[in-house]
Amino acid sequence: MYIQFAELPVSDQDRAKAFYTERLGCEVAADAPMGADGWRWIELKFPGTQTNLHFVRRENDTPSEMPVLVFVADDVAGTIEALRVKGVEIVTEPHEPTWQPGRTVAEFRDSEGNRMVIGTP
Repeated sequence: MYIQFAELPVSDQDRAKAFYTERLGCEVAADAPMGADGWRWIELKFPGTQTNLHFVRRENDTPSEMPVLVFVADDVAGTIEALRVKGVEIVTEPHEPTWQPGRTVAEFRDSEGNRMVIGTP
């Protein structure tokens, strides 16, 4: 068993799709009309993974202050620097959190204001 997709709240599907494909290297797994209001079923895939991201309509204009997804990377500092070069907003620099000694984490925001964590395995 595995998770097919994680839902990600967005306001602008095209802006979010561009962010995740251009800045995080996702591939489009699905992009099809869904309903009469112009909303689309969009799923994005990270290379080498089984779980996709699925865009859901954000209920309001206020993104969560808590992280909505946690990514894992062997080189958190290098990943954060690569995102910074691509214009991604970095929320916290790589550091060792007091609640997980020996792990490195950092945070960034996506195009929709969602807060994300990147941590070492």
